Amino acid sequence: MFKLIVNYIQQATMKKRIMFIFASGTLVPFICVALLSYHTMSSILSGNLESSVRSNLKQAELSLEKTISNLNHVSQQLALQGSIGKKVDSLLSSDNQFERAVLTEEINTELNLISFTNPTIGLMMYYSQAKGTYMFNSTIVKEDYEINGLPLLAEYFRISYFGPHISNERYNDEYVISALRKVDLPGDPDDMYVYVESGFKMTPSIFENKLEGASYYLILDNDKRIAYSDVPADFAMNQYFNDSRGNNGSGLLNGYYWFESTSNQGWSVVSLIPKDEYNKEKNRWVIQMIYLFLLFLAVSLLIAWFLWKMVYIPLQQFNHQIKSITQRSTALAEVPRIKIPEFDFLLKQLQNMKNQISELIQEVEVKEKGRADLEVEKLLYQINPHFLMNTLDTVHWLAVMNGQKDIDRLVVSLNKLLYYNLGKRGQVSTIREEIDSIRQYLTLQQIRYDFAFDVRIHVDDDVLDIAIPRFILQPILENSLYHGLHDEGYIQVEVGKDEGQIIITVYDNGAGISEEEIAKLLHQKQVEQQKAGMGIGMSYVKRMIENQYGGLASLEIQSELGKGTTVFLKLPSMEVLPND
Repeated sequence: MFKLIVNYIQQATMKKRIMFIFASGTLVPFICVALLSYHTMSSILSGNLESSVRSNLKQAELSLEKTISNLNHVSQQLALQGSIGKKVDSLLSSDNQFERAVLTEEINTELNLISFTNPTIGLMMYYSQAKGTYMFNSTIVKEDYEINGLPLLAEYFRISYFGPHISNERYNDEYVISALRKVDLPGDPDDMYVYVESGFKMTPSIFENKLEGASYYLILDNDKRIAYSDVPADFAMNQYFNDSRGNNGSGLLNGYYWFESTSNQGWSVVSLIPKDEYNKEKNRWVIQMIYLFLLFLAVSLLIAWFLWKMVYIPLQQFNHQIKSITQRSTALAEVPRIKIPEFDFLLKQLQNMKNQISELIQEVEVKEKGRADLEVEKLLYQINPHFLMNTLDTVHWLAVMNGQKDIDRLVVSLNKLLYYNLGKRGQVSTIREEIDSIRQYLTLQQIRYDFAFDVRIHVDDDVLDIAIPRFILQPILENSLYHGLHDEGYIQVEVGKDEGQIIITVYDNGAGISEEEIAKLLHQKQVEQQKAGMGIGMSYVKRMIENQYGGLASLEIQSELGKGTTVFLKLPSMEVLPND
């Protein structure tokens, strides 16, 4: 793993290295602190939570014990040892109607007094288990009341405690805890019991939510059987609670953390907390740490990005300045200040060097242009035009005097062509003059080969007087005659204007030429091209337009073997040529 990290750093860009170093330097200490604080926080939260649950359980246990104790006290008053029990025994054993009426009134009065002085006591009555009847009930009893099937909580000598269960009082559907005490009245041969209910709602510590509605409760009898359950789907009533996996009265069962508190009477109260809720505080802390981690990461990466920009922008400026040196068309601009002294000094030095290089390049360009002009002049003035044209003029008059019309026409055309091509009229011409020149050239070729060439020339009127370099159409036409014309062939010359450019198209339907021959036409030297006619060559045209227009003009040749060749010459539309 360490080698992989080292290899990654060695191969990474400067931006990635800076961000990796900053992220590592910031996040590693943060992660260590977060892990340590999580362990500490987890211990504290677990201890506080368990302490709170234990406290709640103890309060619930004391509340239940108090309720059971109160039930026991009230049931004792109703039993034979109590004052009411004795009167009930006297009532059941007396045959005197008046005495029975007096005793009944006294019993009801004392029952009302007990209910008034014990607000936590609900239904009270005497219950005959053998007959299934009741008497002296303090409130109205439900028609479908049930006592034998109540959930047993604890059982001692002569008394049993039930619950929590739904009250047997007619208009009460609350959970209650009840007690059933055997009376054993001497005058009653049947079993007689005292049934007393306590309002379970009067012990709010059982249902009070100490964990924001996330705690549930179980009440276990002396045999660990579930007598009451807040979550019957996971802990059904009348099943036995398995606390064997617990440790010190707590554990994890069915997705719940449980805590148990056992009373002195043997029954138990169990608090259940769902696992997710138990870890809710921890999860909340983890989420906060994740947000804090992302914040630290964002700040770290932002600082790394700012640092990278402090290095990247100067490097970008260096790269831009170096590129501008190699691009001749790029104007030399002043180097902007980066406001970092070291980089500003280096950029200033680079600017000085760039200026010196630019001056050297311009000097070389001037020298090269001069040499190109000399080569063009050399091509144009290889023959003394004044002597040649005077001689041809003499031949012309001799032909006229001797009636040689063909010779006369030949000499006149040749004289005009040479006067245009070799005459000292400068390098600038017009499209009109160029077209007239190629017409004279075609006349000479027709007389020479005694063949009528099919050359179709079409020129837009609005381009006839536009200035172009002299002697650029004849080499193109000569190339078409030499490479493309046959018995049924023709050459089509079109000159027009399109989107600010002069478009000259020369098309022939000849045999076509290959890519290798096209390259030779455009790039081989003039001496090699002088095989055909007066051909100074296509390379001359290319060099001429490059010398006059730079990159604003272009010469293209498209050809397909057996179908023909097309030459495209595209020139910018200018009134005066740039190098005049």
